Amino acid sequence: MTEPVRLSKRMSELGLSSRREADDWIAKGWVRVDGKVVNELGSKVLPHQKITVERQAAAEQSKRVTVLINKPVGYVSGQAEDGYKPAVVLVKPENRWKDDPSPEQFHPTQLRSLVPAGRLDIDSVGLLVLTQDGRIARQLIGEDTSIEKEYLVRVQYTRPGRLPDADLKKLNHGLWMDGKPLLPAKVRWQNDDQLSFTLKEGRKRQIRRMCDMVGLKVIGLKRVRIGRVKLGELPPGQWRYLGADERF
Repeated sequence: MTEPVRLSKRMSELGLSSRREADDWIAKGWVRVDGKVVNELGSKVLPHQKITVERQAAAEQSKRVTVLINKPVGYVSGQAEDGYKPAVVLVKPENRWKDDPSPEQFHPTQLRSLVPAGRLDIDSVGLLVLTQDGRIARQLIGEDTSIEKEYLVRVQYTRPGRLPDADLKKLNHGLWMDGKPLLPAKVRWQNDDQLSFTLKEGRKRQIRRMCDMVGLKVIGLKRVRIGRVKLGELPPGQWRYLGADERF
């Protein structure tokens, strides 16, 4: 007999919503299990049971926006800290990229619950995702995410000569951090002083720490891709909407 799980957790596993969204919909009576409305928070279901949501929930979800920012140095990804502004302050009409192909109209309500799906250090630049959609947040930062993130990293070797091939291999696979092995990465030279890193995880200051372990000092770090979505021509400090046809 398979154990029952919380309905909100199961909805999140199925990609129907985030857990918070699920609890909201359950309370509103918008969720059915095997055709029957379930409106009690904390209700449990078995894995084989069929979960459906009312049209109001899908309509509410479709209004949620996801924004892509080319984050400059000096902005933090999430909450304001140490006098630094959060990247969300850049999301205003005058900073919208003039070549944004999305027909979406900006409205201040889109700033409500617009949260970063992943971090980018204060001294790093490039692609940052802010979303109101719990499904996208889970896809990008959930425990089981396998979405690649690609970075261009300008480095300086702090030891005599050049970085040995054996150390480049270590960057690809073989380093440990915080007592755990890192997942395999794809790390290759782009030119004499720039590496391309492609990772499927994002531990705190991971790339800088990886470089440090093999004698490389990071001079600049830019995220250029998350899954299938690229930074492209988006100028620094500007933003655009994730298109209806774009998928990470």
